[in-house]
Amino acid sequence: MTAPHLTIVVPAYNEERTMGQIMDRLHAACPFAQSIFVDDGSTDRTLAIINEKKGPNDVVLTKENGGKGSAVRIGYGRAEGIFAIVQDADLEYNPEEIPQMLAMAEQGNLLAVFGSRRIRDQKQYAHVKFYLGGILLTKIFNFLFGTHLTDQPNCYKMVKTEILKTLPLTENDFAFDAELAAMLARRKIPIAEFPTSYHPRTVEEGKKIGLKDWFKAIWVFMRVRFSY
Repeated sequence: MTAPHLTIVVPAYNEERTMGQIMDRLHAACPFAQSIFVDDGSTDRTLAIINEKKGPNDVVLTKENGGKGSAVRIGYGRAEGIFAIVQDADLEYNPEEIPQMLAMAEQGNLLAVFGSRRIRDQKQYAHVKFYLGGILLTKIFNFLFGTHLTDQPNCYKMVKTEILKTLPLTENDFAFDAELAAMLARRKIPIAEFPTSYHPRTVEEGKKIGLKDWFKAIWVFMRVRFSY
């Protein structure tokens, strides 16, 4: 059986408000992909919605609540695609852009493509603290690893699956995203960028990341830079 070109890992925790919409959009935009939905111990109807809307080729996994990173790592473990990417269950990022990212990766024979909200003229944030925090985090990352990224915290990180499976990823929470980027940069794997649209949600709407996650990301950068 031929491997799919792409695996999309969707970690979800208490996302009943948007889960159905994101599944519909993924199925419409990426019918060619292997989609892996990982419910991270939701206490609402998230898992029920996933099971109601899952397609015949979708993989549905469940686990006790342990954080986004722990859910993504389980998804990576089941990934069969040539490339893999994470799609958050909220509506901040546009799954209709994933095929364009994949085409860029395949046509350019790239190993990693990150999304960037900063190279597109659009609303950049719901609260200025998130915007400034992301800009500063990216600058710190570039300083430590000698990279030239414009949007390190971007959710969309498309990476060759064979590379992902060699990374000793351990972070269980939102710092997983920082760890993935840092390990790629530490290995000197070139990272291209693709302009992504962005529809930020507020804390009131369910945005979960906070200040402690920002500091944890810096700690992860330092750990990977000097001990990995």
